[in-house]
Order: sequence, then C-alpha cells, then structure tokens
Amino acid sequence: MKIATWNINGIKARIDVLESWLKEASPDIACLQEIKSVDEAFPKQRLEALGYNIETHGQKGFNGVAILSKLPFEEVNRRLPGDKGDEQARFIEGVFSLDSGPLRVVSLYLPNGNPVESEKYPYKLAWMQRLEDWAKQHLTLEEPFILAGDYNVIPEPRDCHAPKAWEGDALYRPETHAAFHSLLNLGLTEAWRNVNDESEAYTFWDYQAGAWQKNNGIRIDHLLLSPEAAINLKSAAIDKHVRGWEKPSDHVPIWIDYEAGNPASK
Repeated sequence: MKIATWNINGIKARIDVLESWLKEASPDIACLQEIKSVDEAFPKQRLEALGYNIETHGQKGFNGVAILSKLPFEEVNRRLPGDKGDEQARFIEGVFSLDSGPLRVVSLYLPNGNPVESEKYPYKLAWMQRLEDWAKQHLTLEEPFILAGDYNVIPEPRDCHAPKAWEGDALYRPETHAAFHSLLNLGLTEAWRNVNDESEAYTFWDYQAGAWQKNNGIRIDHLLLSPEAAINLKSAAIDKHVRGWEKPSDHVPIWIDYEAGNPASK
C-alpha cells in the first residue's frame, strides 16, 4: 500500500495538480492538509471519479484536512480531543480494515505557531501536547496507526537549507523540538528518517525569493508510525518533482510503502 500526505495549500486552486498527482502516483490513502474549504464545497465528485472515498473536516478560508482512500472507511473521527473550545479544523482520522486487522490513519495540520510572541505559539505547544495525549491513549490499544501531515516542525539542522536562519522560529525552537521528540519517545517511528539518511530532502519551498530554484527548502511534512505500523514500513519517498508543476503547492507529497496485506474482504 502507498500512504501519502500532502499540504495541498487550497483545494480550489490546486484541484488540477492534485488530480494529476493522483493519476501518476495512485496512492491507496492520501492525507491532505490546508484544503481551505468547507466540507460542502470540497470537489468530491471529481476525486470520487478517480476511485477514492473521501472524508473531510473543513473550515472556510483556511486550515482544513481530508483523507482520500481507495479503501472504504470503517470509522471517521474529527477534531483532536482535549480542547472543546478549539474550532480550528486540523485533525481527521479514518479506520480501515486490512487482512492484518484495523489500520488507523490520521491527517493532521499542526499549528505554525508564529509569531512566537503571540498566543499562536502557546496554542501550537498545547496542540502538540494534545496530540501526544491522543498517541498515548491509542498506543495502549496495540493497534497500528499512522499520524500523517504537516507538522510545521523542522526536526534537525539537516532538514533545512539554512539552520541559522530558522533559529527563533516556531518551527525550529527548542520547545518545538522537545515536544516533537517527546512524541517520538513514546515509541513512534518517523518514517522518512527511519529509512533515509540523506540531507537536503525537503517537502516545502517558499514561493518567495526563488526558494524552489535555489533548493532553499525545509522538511516539515512527516508520517509517524506506531510500533505495530512501523514493522510494515518498507520505504519512504518525497515526490519533489511536483513542486515544479504549474500552479503548485509550496509543499510536495511524501509517502510510504506500507506492507500489511490486502483490504479485508466483506
């Protein structure tokens, strides 16, 4: 199975490039972030025509997450628990049945957190704590799950073109790194780094200052796997070439090859 994540940066602006990538890559499950659309306006019919079942958690104008799947959804949950007052659409999970048992896949859009002097950075750290609490709870079930999405976290210096330039930024602050590593220390596997040791492997290039042309990028899109999922991880890849397409997102898809048998028969 191919399981992918991609911050699409606006489904309305990016529907053509999304369709092209889906036809080329043919992921079994694709997690999208920043769809920037209410659920009712999401172009489901165009994507269903490509063979996908679709679930969204949208919000007008910004945020918004979705899961596209060739497998039927057995269960869908929206919103990250832990703050009933949080109205931002940043979390959706789907459960799928495979021959090997259930697989839970989350599409998440972790807050950016800038500027750090504002309320946005405490919100980012609190959201990360809520995500850790969710992971702790689900690890007790001893079932495979995958947390896929735009984490807005640069894990290491080799994951950005110019580390010094990011010092003090919410994506690279020590508190951000500590929260991310606390999540990993639960026993989760960061898929890309687990199977790839290379530097200059980025998933985001800003639209400004020729960042794409200069390969001035950062790696902030990740798939974290529970121990039961990590044993099925075969490889991981970044579809960097998609950034060079017409009207691209500033992110590119990153995906894993997940070997866990076929969809369970009905």
